[in-house]
Amino acid sequence: MNRRDLLRASTALGAGGAVAGATGLGAAGPAAAAASGPAGAAASGPAGAAGGAGAGKPLRVHVVMFDGVEELDFAAPYEVFSASRFFTDRPVEVRYVTTSRPGFVRASYGTRVGVEHGWAPQEADIVVVPGGGYARREDPGVWAEIRRGTLPRALGAAPRPGLTVAALCTGVMLLSAAGLTRGRPCTTHHRARPDLEREGGVLKKARVVDDGDLVTAGGITSGLELALWLVRRELGADAATGLEAMLEYEARGTVWTPTRI
Repeated sequence: MNRRDLLRASTALGAGGAVAGATGLGAAGPAAAAASGPAGAAASGPAGAAGGAGAGKPLRVHVVMFDGVEELDFAAPYEVFSASRFFTDRPVEVRYVTTSRPGFVRASYGTRVGVEHGWAPQEADIVVVPGGGYARREDPGVWAEIRRGTLPRALGAAPRPGLTVAALCTGVMLLSAAGLTRGRPCTTHHRARPDLEREGGVLKKARVVDDGDLVTAGGITSGLELALWLVRRELGADAATGLEAMLEYEARGTVWTPTRI
């Protein structure tokens, strides 16, 4: 275990103790209190509570990378999912993937990120699509990926039983280009909402929209809420509240779901 993991593990133990020692947290923890409406309670996801029936099978998360991707769009979900392993008995595997040849991608503000893994959605339980570059049509980013067509085609072919396709910010427009949001409840960055609606998305006024195998979130910082919600859904409420304590961040905004939880 390296120094950073050791520090995180120590923090996680402290956070876990705080959660365990509190009375009546569970689904009424910080994230649930912040999420208004029907989704305020914890979801009962496919994996159930942490350490439950899915404890032996890894939760496999693939974060999609491309030139022009927004730094916070990919870094926030990666951090949340990676740190979630400190709060569950279930193994969690997180990797960056690309539809291009593995190597380096240059993010929106110039950060170079090594991507070692190719496109393999059949090996994932969750695929997370970040956004970036939507306001600059001629620069690398979402528009360039839509014009190139490779990533939208790959996303369009990805859905299968057991896979959740998630996106945040203008990464949702890549799902739209793939035909995945047409007729489905969804959301995106506020400046892209008219485009998403014009392309057939059923817009919801929520920070996160969970329509089962399709989960979308609003702009940039919403990636934190997206990942925390999916951790809550897949690994349980204790994992999510423990993460919030470790990150010193409380999920905010509404999580829309089609039925009461």
